[in-house]
Amino acid sequence: MTDKWRLLLSSRKFWATVVGLVFLIIKTWSPNFPLDAEQIAGILALLVSYILGTALEDGLRGLK
Repeated sequence: MTDKWRLLLSSRKFWATVVGLVFLIIKTWSPNFPLDAEQIAGILALLVSYILGTALEDGLRGLK
């Protein structure tokens, strides 16, 4: 079980997801957050593209 946690905590995709969730939670709970909805959407789109790119890289690495 500890190997699964170690893999999860060392995953770049996991941490990108955590960052995205933190932005969403802060924006939802704090009306004075300095970023508007469009800026948050841009950040989340960037994080999603990073996660997908990392997943593609990991998948292609497994094919070699």
